[in-house]
Amino acid sequence: MTVEILTPEKKLFSGEVYGVQLPGITGLFEVLDKHAPLVSALGKGNIKILKDKSSALEHFSIQGGFVEVLNNKVTVLVEGAI
Repeated sequence: MTVEILTPEKKLFSGEVYGVQLPGITGLFEVLDKHAPLVSALGKGNIKILKDKSSALEHFSIQGGFVEVLNNKVTVLVEGAI
């Protein structure tokens, strides 16, 4: 599965991963390989990129944004991230 995390200024992350944990506006959720199509708003929290089932590859702290899941690609749009 491919994940891209984008801000208006630059691409923060792009790569093949096992999954991604995202802060939805009503709670955390996880997207794994071959997930159904989805568009969701994101709230304040942390994005965790998972390189395999047990270990995290990277973390990003966000204030909010949106995510689209389509054709085994996850695109996360945020105003800014740390």
